[in-house]
Amino acid sequence: MLIAGGRLIDPLQDIDSLLDVRIHAGTVAEIGPHLHASAGEDVFDATGCCVAPGFIDMHVHLREPGEQEKETIQSGTAAAAAGGFTAVACMPNTKPALDTPQRIQNVVGLARAASFAHVYPVAAITAGRMGKDLLDYRALHKAGAVAFSDDGATVMNAAVLRDAALAAAGVAGAFISHCEDAALKGSAVMHAGKTSQALSLPAAGGVVEDVIVARDLLLAEDTAKKWHIAHLSTRRGVELVQWSRTRGGNATCEVTPHHLLLDDEAVARLGAEAKVNPPLRSSDDAAALRSAVRDGTIDVFATDHAPHSFADKAGGMLHAAVGFSGLEVALGTYALAVPDLSLRRFVELLSVNPARILGVRGGTLRVGSPADITVFADRQWKVDPQAFYSEGKSTPFAGWTLPRKAIATIIDGHLVISNGSLATADTLA
Repeated sequence: MLIAGGRLIDPLQDIDSLLDVRIHAGTVAEIGPHLHASAGEDVFDATGCCVAPGFIDMHVHLREPGEQEKETIQSGTAAAAAGGFTAVACMPNTKPALDTPQRIQNVVGLARAASFAHVYPVAAITAGRMGKDLLDYRALHKAGAVAFSDDGATVMNAAVLRDAALAAAGVAGAFISHCEDAALKGSAVMHAGKTSQALSLPAAGGVVEDVIVARDLLLAEDTAKKWHIAHLSTRRGVELVQWSRTRGGNATCEVTPHHLLLDDEAVARLGAEAKVNPPLRSSDDAAALRSAVRDGTIDVFATDHAPHSFADKAGGMLHAAVGFSGLEVALGTYALAVPDLSLRRFVELLSVNPARILGVRGGTLRVGSPADITVFADRQWKVDPQAFYSEGKSTPFAGWTLPRKAIATIIDGHLVISNGSLATADTLA
């Protein structure tokens, strides 16, 4: 295949220029201006588009095994490809949890058989994500785990978490922290503020997150374990990461599109469609996160894609499931949230940095590298959840007009999706 006429953006090669990309045998074979198509070579016209190393979402929930009515690996990776992602890292809060080498291998096998994107499993930190018993991290990594997290079940015992970090010290793969103090949170379903008071809903402030961010940054420093803070959502959390780095800390962090664009007032309009963990914070918190994207504090854009059935989201704020689908709206929502962000920085947040932090392939289109490529453009489009490839149709962005979209997703040299049309499994085989 020849991708012709596009604006190639590859920060690791310091490239931002109109260049064509030739793909052969699943790898990047040539980069240059005005390349001529060879006999029998397919040409993808990328005129007016940006061509980038494949985007990687390092925080998604694929629900398989155990909750396939919400999402399957096949439907979730179809959503990923539709959103411009060539790879995803899937969290371990499946049923059962991804806490044994065999369960990690099962996910890897399912992904090989029926996926539209690369799938990198994240293993649990403790058995059953119960925060008590340590696991064999080396065996989990050997089975295919790229990182470790108890995800929505914060490891509340600091001694257990420290022991786990020390036990995994020689194992590749970051610890990923979901930062939420269970005792401080109590029964809260949203952020504490004027909106929670007006709605008479149980709520808790950002301190629920901040105390765990502070603790885990200190544990990362103490144990020298590679560490990543998931879905940062508060101004103080940003300041804590910045403080840690002044001390030589190297923990990384991510932010979601919903925490950049929305605040807790959205709950009054959307109800359970806006229920998420961490909850939507104040407008001041959202502004701080956008600033942190601009100044480099935030390392990664990650969706926290959390699909649910209609029944799961129908219980109102008190009883509805937490989270919503994010893969297919991500590029547009990020661009809307931080419209002044350079395309180079955009690609760093979605490709270069996730590949580096997870230690997986990608992040560049150097000659010889895998042909995992995202083609995107600044084109307006309207969000229609019923058109999602994801089984989860819940999103707070339904009906929004977004300014940027994925045009094509190429994986191992195969055109997986183009202008919304997904390839068949036979085509990809």
